[in-house]
Amino acid sequence: MIRSLFVIYSRENDPRHNLALEEYLLKTVKPGQCILYLWQNQRTVVIGRNQNAENECRIQTLEGDGGHLVRRLSGGGAVYHDLGNLNFTFLVTQEDYDVARQTEVILRAVQLVGLRAEKNGRNDLTVDGQKFSGHAYYRTGDQCYHHGTIMVDVDMAPLEKYLNVSPLKLQAKGVKSVRSRVANLRDYLPDLTISRLNQALVEAFGSVYGLPVTELRYEDLDQEAIARGQARFSDPAWIYGDSRPLEVSREARFDWGILRLDYSQADGIITEAALWSDGLEADFLSRVPGLLRGCPLEAGPLRDKLIADPDSTGEAVESILALLGV
Repeated sequence: MIRSLFVIYSRENDPRHNLALEEYLLKTVKPGQCILYLWQNQRTVVIGRNQNAENECRIQTLEGDGGHLVRRLSGGGAVYHDLGNLNFTFLVTQEDYDVARQTEVILRAVQLVGLRAEKNGRNDLTVDGQKFSGHAYYRTGDQCYHHGTIMVDVDMAPLEKYLNVSPLKLQAKGVKSVRSRVANLRDYLPDLTISRLNQALVEAFGSVYGLPVTELRYEDLDQEAIARGQARFSDPAWIYGDSRPLEVSREARFDWGILRLDYSQADGIITEAALWSDGLEADFLSRVPGLLRGCPLEAGPLRDKLIADPDSTGEAVESILALLGV
């Protein structure tokens, strides 16, 4: 049961620092607490935990303009951040994790500033059918977070300049470009500011949970731990991953997300594998290549190996088997 609410605002616009602070809060949140973390990044493409960096982002163009590419812990798809976007993260332990309640905070905050928003699909919020907020989720042990974007006054041109959106995703959404399905809240409320939205979020946070909200002091946090996290999120090995070509590459869109599976085999045994996906089951999907290596290319052994993972889902397992052709 949640007994105390906290809010913390990032003081920096560096995405590597902000992701490190988010991870620090995830590791330190205690049972009975809910932390609302509000943060902004400047000219940044954030890719999901299991996405292929080169497939999702025009990296040279982004970095040539002084921007940053970073990889987050959670699954989901690539997003563009600038200072017209406000990011939020709810951090709780497993027993208090409630996506519906957390999402209600965002919906109520938007209502407080004068707009009516709706939940649309698995992880989008919309106004008049246009997406202004996308969400993703992460759990490690008993620690959980739910985070997302709120587009207030984002420059739309870089969405197409920096992002490579899979044709499979656009076809599924029935649109020609990512830009055509998103909108800023200022399109509907021209005088809305980030500061006003911050205030509304804190007000809605307290209202939904029926508790006072206390601000966390940045000075009280473990700065060395945050610095170590920032170094990890800055590591090219984390950001870019291993995208060596393998013998077979197959890609398809399923109800739960896009899945690309690359693999090599010898004598009916999978010798190497790589997986790229915007699916939300971040930890399971990241472990799939290791589960596949050394396994016979046969449905029974593969299914047994995959479903033994504690975070596996039936739909993801069957999708992987379908791409392997077994």
